[in-house]
Amino acid sequence: MKFLDETKVYIRSGDGGAGAVSFRREKFIEFGGPDGGDGGRGGDVWVEAVNGLNTLIDFRYQQHFKAKTGTHGMGRNRTGAGGADVTLKVPVGTQIFEEDSETLIVDMVAEGQRYRLAAGGNGGFGNAHFKSATNQAPTWANPGLEGEEKTVWLRLKLIADAGLVGLPNAGKSTFLAACTRARPKIANYPFTTLHPNLGVATIDGNEFIIADIPGLIEGAHEGVGIGDRFLGHVERTRVLLHLVSAQEEDVAKAYKTVKHELEAYGGGLEDKPEIVALSQIDVLDEDELKVKAKALAKACGEKPLLLSAATSRGMTEALRALRTVIVAAKSGEESA
Repeated sequence: MKFLDETKVYIRSGDGGAGAVSFRREKFIEFGGPDGGDGGRGGDVWVEAVNGLNTLIDFRYQQHFKAKTGTHGMGRNRTGAGGADVTLKVPVGTQIFEEDSETLIVDMVAEGQRYRLAAGGNGGFGNAHFKSATNQAPTWANPGLEGEEKTVWLRLKLIADAGLVGLPNAGKSTFLAACTRARPKIANYPFTTLHPNLGVATIDGNEFIIADIPGLIEGAHEGVGIGDRFLGHVERTRVLLHLVSAQEEDVAKAYKTVKHELEAYGGGLEDKPEIVALSQIDVLDEDELKVKAKALAKACGEKPLLLSAATSRGMTEALRALRTVIVAAKSGEESA
């Protein structure tokens, strides 16, 4: 299944049904009078966040959504049926924007959340509605109101508790595969990961979701490499795990490169709690490891974690560090 996190769709709610012009005509009833019924209301266009989706790929094959028109009114005071609604089912974490792609309409952050994007038009009144003492035989009825139509943008920001960031080949996908049941593509060349991956990690009875995004390189905020378009998927995370590969010649420069891209992107990423780890340490001997760990500690201002997903060294400590920050953040949100 391909990954799609942004798409544009056209929506249109249903028109209201027209009211009927009708008169009661029956044998032996001299004064039948008007009996035209009202038209039915047009269908609405809704959006609903559902479980089990993590991409907007369905909207690549269907971009137009139109609700049904309400049924017209009929004689014998019969009111037309309402038009059928249309519901766009999207993953949790999807944001809906106006056509300018900047004005936020709604943020779908909870499973089962529903929002009406376009209301159907009201049905028109039939001529029976206009009957009065001074006008006992009205010969007109109202047409139904037109529905709403607009173009909206759907933009997905995955909801995860922790996000993995770093340069390409920093070991992010290997880390995700080692601690979750996710099976991202892993290979020894840059940009192996082309779209975000999610996995559920478990440590000491606690579960949390980890998001792995494609690696960042210098100039990513200007579109270099894959760019920073996938950074939106870690905007909602509570903590970032910044992996710096022990194979880098200058680990301090590698750390500062990614840190600069996070600050250039904005979105609050620069203020998120960050855990720094020196990854792939199985390729170093102890003396080299000490030198690079010291250089990284000087660059980030704290002692980095030392881990190797291939040998499982330091993995438990990294997961516990993530869990501690996530649990604390959740407790703060609940108390607030």
